[in-house]
Amino acid sequence: MKRFLKFAFFILLGLLIIAGIGFYVWSQQTYAASSNIEEWIGEVDTDDGWVVFEPDGEPEGGVVLYPGAKVEPEAYSYIAEQLSEAGYVAGVPNVRLNLALLNANKAQELVDRYPDIEEWYVGGHSLGGVAAATFAREKNADGVIFLASYPTEGSSFAGTDTPVLSIYAEQDGLSTPAKIEETKAYLSDEAELHEIEGGNHAQFGVYGEQKGDNQADISVKEQQDEIVEVITDWLEAQK
Repeated sequence: MKRFLKFAFFILLGLLIIAGIGFYVWSQQTYAASSNIEEWIGEVDTDDGWVVFEPDGEPEGGVVLYPGAKVEPEAYSYIAEQLSEAGYVAGVPNVRLNLALLNANKAQELVDRYPDIEEWYVGGHSLGGVAAATFAREKNADGVIFLASYPTEGSSFAGTDTPVLSIYAEQDGLSTPAKIEETKAYLSDEAELHEIEGGNHAQFGVYGEQKGDNQADISVKEQQDEIVEVITDWLEAQK
């Protein structure tokens, strides 16, 4: 009996090791930023695990955008760069195992880096939005931005006055409009929703096509510009 239990233990341990290696390999198969980013804003540098853009003058606030699962932070550089043009320090973190949910408190690093900035908004794409919601609930962020994303019951803003912006896309095959509608109850009383007509899931970043998504009816540049416009208008309204 003891020999059998010992044998079973080593079998189970081996399976767990194989599963762990498989998960790690899967997590490293990422979506890299496409060449459009370099064409639009030039070469993007990473500073201590962050892609950060600063405004020319005194910052009006700070914005952290968590990347979607297995999407490299550079894919959101255009949005971040445009937000800096609007007067905000904007950063996208490199998260543990390329999964923001495993690094939900990462935004605190940028907050600590800029202690003079009083207002911070956190957001994220897809599963990155779930991480942003977790951080916002725990750290009392000044507002939350969901990009093709939505809070869970555990990170619900229902009944609160937290400013929330939810941007979703008509042709999204992953965070579908139906799913956004289904989870509206978890948004705050101050939530604003905006649908991008013809947009899809992958074009909330700039990294090409994504498995399970639908084909967009608009270009990635059109979708990115609409996202930037909606976010900047919403940020201005919070002042």
